[in-house]
Amino acid sequence: MLAAGKQNGVAGDEGGASRAECSVVQLPGILMKFDLIIVGGGLAGAALAVALRGSALRIALIEHAQPRRPSGWDSRVYAYSPASVRFLGELGVWVHLDHGRLMPVSEMHIHGDAGGELRFSAYESGLPELAWIGESGLVHVEIWESLRRQHNVELFCPATPAELEPGPQGVTLKLADGRVLQAALVVGADGRDSWVRTQASMPAAVIPYGERGVVANFRCERPHRGTAFQWFRADGVLAWLPLPAGMMSMVWSTPDAHADELLALEPEAFCAHVASAGDHALGQLELVGDRTAFPLRLMRVNEVVRARVALVGDAAHAIHPLSGHGINLGFQDAKALADVLVALPSWQDPGDLAVLRRYARGRAEEPFLLQYTTHALSRLFGRRDPLLSALRNAGLNLAGQVPVIKNALVRYAANGRF
Repeated sequence: MLAAGKQNGVAGDEGGASRAECSVVQLPGILMKFDLIIVGGGLAGAALAVALRGSALRIALIEHAQPRRPSGWDSRVYAYSPASVRFLGELGVWVHLDHGRLMPVSEMHIHGDAGGELRFSAYESGLPELAWIGESGLVHVEIWESLRRQHNVELFCPATPAELEPGPQGVTLKLADGRVLQAALVVGADGRDSWVRTQASMPAAVIPYGERGVVANFRCERPHRGTAFQWFRADGVLAWLPLPAGMMSMVWSTPDAHADELLALEPEAFCAHVASAGDHALGQLELVGDRTAFPLRLMRVNEVVRARVALVGDAAHAIHPLSGHGINLGFQDAKALADVLVALPSWQDPGDLAVLRRYARGRAEEPFLLQYTTHALSRLFGRRDPLLSALRNAGLNLAGQVPVIKNALVRYAANGRF
């Protein structure tokens, strides 16, 4: 028997949730059998469950708390790629979102630290938009609304996993309250510090960046016209993402010491500092809501599947946020695994390693490329060498002048493939 790891609840992938009661069947001491157990009801884990709504699989989803609609603007904002929007559309989620709280990105302006510049345009690339900017909570709540209506999903919430025992015929998972679940397959969708990954002895290599992502929302003096901005600076990578109602969301990936300084500033001084760092591109800024910060690290695993176990989302990979692709990787993981499981004949074991390797092969390229690319860019722009500065800024300018390179980059960002 594998001993318990964290005992403070399941951290769903790509964001936590406020504590609230969910519908749950209380059957302590009684063995409950399923085909699939998903540990973690964050965006990727919940999306996987909804993607399997048309299957014959009996699904248990374990989460410590259901999401709640934010009272104001959620400080956790994502750039949803066109591929992710299509996936959410297939789930029946996108159409039910409040589109007054979503913003399409028409252009993106990237600035180097010594005159380099690269611009992307949805119009020039033949796309309706480069991405959609929206709050994590907005999408999370809507996915859970679909879950509650789903006939083949049992929600265990609040619930905490305590013991995990994979075996040749299935996997047994014991909850902290004594309930016992069995299934052919368990999926870890429980974030970067995945309990499932640890219990299944699937080691992860973690590289701390010594940085934090400082996030905050602002009301802008000037209209952003759907433009996203990114600056590679001596003190980190600063990104501004457009929001509706003349607002924008900031993510400043910066060394820990500078993050402390930013968080310690009075609101007016903080706004002035952020506006100045972005060359006052949107005029004066007014802070909306709270600011917060989260540690940045690169996390790689050698294997995302083992017999009876699969990982999705942040449990499978963590990348630097400068690409804005973290949540999109999680959604595409969910889609790829769901496609494999839905296609299985009724007699085939969903936890069989040969089955799970189909999912692993299908998701080998995109996370690998994005992890190494974002890591390389972070290290390249983090070095203060004058020669490197000239080369990296020249590279930005060159990429902007070669349409085939620009279009390839946009296609990959939009669809996860060239």
